[in-house]
Amino acid sequence: MNCATFIMVAASLLSWADSFYHHSSKGKEKELQYLVEPPVYPAVTARRGENITLPCVMQTKPSHYRVKWTKLDPLRQGVQNIILISNGHADKHYGVLGPRASLRRAHALDLSLLLFGLELEDDGQYRCELINGIDDENVDITLGIEGVVFPYQSSRGRYKLNYNDAKEACEKQDGTLATYMQLYKAWTEGLDWCNAGWLNDGTVHYPIIHPRPACGGELLAGIRSYGPQHRTKEHFDAFCFTSTTEGSVFYVPGVLNFSEALHACKKEGATLARVGQLYSSWKFLKMDQCDGGWLQDGSVRFPITNPRKRCGGISEAGVHSFGFPKQSVRIYGAYCYR
Repeated sequence: MNCATFIMVAASLLSWADSFYHHSSKGKEKELQYLVEPPVYPAVTARRGENITLPCVMQTKPSHYRVKWTKLDPLRQGVQNIILISNGHADKHYGVLGPRASLRRAHALDLSLLLFGLELEDDGQYRCELINGIDDENVDITLGIEGVVFPYQSSRGRYKLNYNDAKEACEKQDGTLATYMQLYKAWTEGLDWCNAGWLNDGTVHYPIIHPRPACGGELLAGIRSYGPQHRTKEHFDAFCFTSTTEGSVFYVPGVLNFSEALHACKKEGATLARVGQLYSSWKFLKMDQCDGGWLQDGSVRFPITNPRKRCGGISEAGVHSFGFPKQSVRIYGAYCYR
């Protein structure tokens, strides 16, 4: 392809973006003619930092076609949801995912999307759309980031976070606000929490395994919902989500105040761990330490994989909290990350 031809192709790709996004999808109303129908509820699971392939394969190849990959994000609708558009000769990348995406092209019928360096926000549903003249058809694939949901509360106490505060708090703790499906999955795995928290769509919920009078009454177990709330006026806690990390958490024993804990980690070539990093080590590395330790946000917590009598008599595995003690208190060790 000469330079002039490439410029013409690139220019035409720019014009495709807006018209393609508003193109009505008819593929679900009829049997697929070109794309291979994937299994029922197709899903791909991976961890943060990994590379992944979202499969999309043609069973027969039309003479002229274009392919468009989008992320079906209900929170952001518009051209920014487009990841990549290709006419078979040139590709155009869009949005935050575009620079980390490419078509696999393992063979002549392969339209699969490669995503590199997965991030927490990549979790969700994706669409592979084949446009052939005025006709189009598509298949949807769900990408699930394997991780852990954790409740988070302000150091100022219960229900002190509006939506933006909650979003920022999760990000500071190496996480992101959880989706409803992530919270639901955590509930099926045993998360029981009596404080309501923000989710990424601006709704507020809390998961209950053991109904009790002190926690919303004797209703059925499940996800209790307050529905959408005003994002600046209303205040709750947060449900954060995190996944694997590049480093790991380790415990430094001692009788340390907060400043001494910071220094102890620095001596080890590390930093005080964030809450999400401790949850990640508990979830994926099975960290089990029956000692309270300072974390970067000033809280004191400890991870338990194997509950036992000699560890406070706690009956459930998890990351347990002593709250936010005065930073001058010399009782605890430190959880460091490197």
